[in-house]
Amino acid sequence: MVCINDKAPNFTEDAFIDGEIKKIKLSDYKGKWVVLFFYPADFTFVCPTELGELSLNYGKFKELGAEVISVSTDTAFVHKAWHDNSETIKQIKYPMLADPTGRVCRLYNTLIENEGLSLRATYVIDPEGIIKAFEFHNNDIGRSVYELLRKIQAAKFVEEHKGQVCPMNWKPGENTLKPGIDLVGKI
Repeated sequence: MVCINDKAPNFTEDAFIDGEIKKIKLSDYKGKWVVLFFYPADFTFVCPTELGELSLNYGKFKELGAEVISVSTDTAFVHKAWHDNSETIKQIKYPMLADPTGRVCRLYNTLIENEGLSLRATYVIDPEGIIKAFEFHNNDIGRSVYELLRKIQAAKFVEEHKGQVCPMNWKPGENTLKPGIDLVGKI
């Protein structure tokens, strides 16, 4: 099982991106923040709402130095077909990773073995390839793109400001904390 502060498992798989099917590796993104965005399947219901929101906010991720990679157990051909048939999915500019064998889903513990589908899960990986945050959802519960952006902002802040931590609901520009004995019992 992968955990916080573990090295993110590398992979090499096909992805549908820019109208083409290309091999991508997680290691290709060293030096960038990476969001691995696992979802159950193409041509479904909650998934296009999530992938659409990611697409609408993709520029914000890029501004943070982050790349988004969506992952499902569909093939790259199915990703292309969905792209060609859905106005929402047609807007996607980030890689849509194909994991039909479930290798990547198994590496990240998202595969529902008896269904051959992924759980709804998100991993935030720092520029050195270290897992900084992850969350899992039941497949009928959509995620928040705004909370995902906030998590990246907070992770970047604490990386750049050693010794400081971000309290609950922290947003850029708000007060942080510097842990120490003088704060014990005073928060």
